[in-house]
Amino acid sequence: MLDDLLWTAPIVMSATALWRLPSLWNGDALQRALWMCCAGFAAALWCRVPPVKEALDHSPVTDLSALLKYVFSLAAILAGLKYIIAAYEGPSTRGARPRHVTVSLWVSRVAHGFALAWLAILIVLFFTAVDRSEPSTDFAADHAGQWGAELFLTVAYVYLGAAAGVACFQWGRASWRAEYRSLRIGLALMSGAMLIYAVYPALRIITVLAPTGANAVTMRTVADSVTLTVALLWAVGAAIPSTIVLAERWAAWRTYQNLFPLWSDLIRQYPHLALQPAGSRLSETFRVWAPLDIRLDRRAQEIAHAVEQLRHHATPRLMPCAQYLAEIHEDPEPAAEAYWIRAALESAQAGRRAASPARGLPAKPLTNSRAEAYWLALVVGTYVRVAPEVISVLHERAGQPEPAQKAVDSRSVSVQATAT
Repeated sequence: MLDDLLWTAPIVMSATALWRLPSLWNGDALQRALWMCCAGFAAALWCRVPPVKEALDHSPVTDLSALLKYVFSLAAILAGLKYIIAAYEGPSTRGARPRHVTVSLWVSRVAHGFALAWLAILIVLFFTAVDRSEPSTDFAADHAGQWGAELFLTVAYVYLGAAAGVACFQWGRASWRAEYRSLRIGLALMSGAMLIYAVYPALRIITVLAPTGANAVTMRTVADSVTLTVALLWAVGAAIPSTIVLAERWAAWRTYQNLFPLWSDLIRQYPHLALQPAGSRLSETFRVWAPLDIRLDRRAQEIAHAVEQLRHHATPRLMPCAQYLAEIHEDPEPAAEAYWIRAALESAQAGRRAASPARGLPAKPLTNSRAEAYWLALVVGTYVRVAPEVISVLHERAGQPEPAQKAVDSRSVSVQATAT
């Protein structure tokens, strides 16, 4: 089981890093830091995969996997510190920085500054003080009691633990300040991963300076289990915000598609209201002239403007009658609007126009364009299933406006009578 996970974890993390690769050149600071975290952890995990570890340890540089896994782990943690700075500040931060952001910036600079010195010391100790005459199964256990290896591991674990502790504190604090729930959950899980990564080095230093007597295979199993747990928590924490964003984009895409029948009928009646002429569903699906949010907002606006025009083709009694007929629905309010729109649109298509516009649709407490689009999707759900018999009943009970030419003639006669 553990061997399978040792393969699965780096493969998943590498796939995530490849998926996020475009953020290096077109993403913001938050996304770039997240990619560096993924890439660093993926590289550190690959150093633990048995065939890769064996190849590195039996290379011209004996036990090379031990050095690389510490270096890649630190690179991932330092990228995590940058991730927190980006999460704290965000693209909309203006004015003076809050104190906690200033402190985090200072800590991040110090950590990155000491990282170069730590790396230099680690490399020097690895190549000069550590006895690497034979490849090891577990580096710490196999080199127990050797002063060079103990010094190397102490330097490695102290700095890794300190950096992970700082990341744990900052990620935990950022999770309380995060604006979105998904980001709060993600940062909390990532903070938990760093907590383990901060406690484990401290325990590992103790076992290095005071060996427990456990064999190398046991210690390697423990180390691999801890690393996989950290990777799992971190990966899930990093994936939650992205997963929720993808779910929201999918919901927006479905709403955009669901609005097509109503939008198409209205824009064919009022083509001057559309930014672009209405095409078939297939052509509209592949017509990507702007980001999805803009297209969805534009479609909702065009529907709203066209519905406003339908007031000239509805009678005052149409909405009360529509509300009465919609009472049989589980959600009668959007159903009533669907009835009203369908009946008024049919009158418009028949060339009927009221002498004065009817009252608009009831006001709704919609806070943004996305909420308006979701409401319209509910309306469309009934609109596409309205039977012709229902529209006939509406016209019988609410009446219909006069044909447009007759309405114009009656207004002309009225104006002439007034002038006389």
